[in-house]
Amino acid sequence: MKRIEICRDGSHTIYSEEFGQFYHNPNGAVAESLHVFFDQSGIVQDLKDHKPVRVLEIGFGTGLNALLLADLKKSLNSSSEILFQSVEAYPISVDIAGKLNYADHLKNSELGEQLAPIFEQLANGHVNIEILPKYRLHVFHGLFSDADFAGNRFDYVFHDPFSPEVNDELWTSEVFFKIRMYCAEHAVLATYCAATKARAAMAIAGWFVARAPGALGKREMTLASKSAKKLSGLKRLNEERLIERFT
Repeated sequence: MKRIEICRDGSHTIYSEEFGQFYHNPNGAVAESLHVFFDQSGIVQDLKDHKPVRVLEIGFGTGLNALLLADLKKSLNSSSEILFQSVEAYPISVDIAGKLNYADHLKNSELGEQLAPIFEQLANGHVNIEILPKYRLHVFHGLFSDADFAGNRFDYVFHDPFSPEVNDELWTSEVFFKIRMYCAEHAVLATYCAATKARAAMAIAGWFVARAPGALGKREMTLASKSAKKLSGLKRLNEERLIERFT
């Protein structure tokens, strides 16, 4: 069962009784997503530079990240061509999606009207729509283990499933290795999680790993990349030591 909750910033999140966790930080769903996936990853600069942006998201959740990316593209008047590929095994209902107040937190509030129709498509299978000109949204309805994105080379990964404590199967080295196969050499993976076990799984899968400031009271989050240069200026972790501790 899922229920809507109001965060301290006024935006909605959802509490999942199945997983016993909120979909977002209760201090602020919108604020957390902007910090973790947009402010820290470098994607905003790519939009400003009108570069192509290809995103792989693990955990579509409420669809908030997809909406925020559309809002940024439109607000920045970016001509970037965007592919947003997400995966969701347990989508929220169309009824709940229609009640989420994200439109109140977007500069282009009309984008919020697209949320319920997206989940209508998702309830019937996969989503394949154009949210904005040059912005294509795909959502795979199913388990990540069943997904195949061969032929894609993603620039960014939004790793946003429930935490390793309740959803360990999406934080394994096998998962991070599969993600890595679909990524370009300059790709950046961003996640709210700072657990040593999760970081070690990334290192085992061949990612370089770094600390970044966390959002809304959280001390740290994690950024990873196939390229060590993409993490310059950040506090790099010792991947070999992470692997040793994990094994």
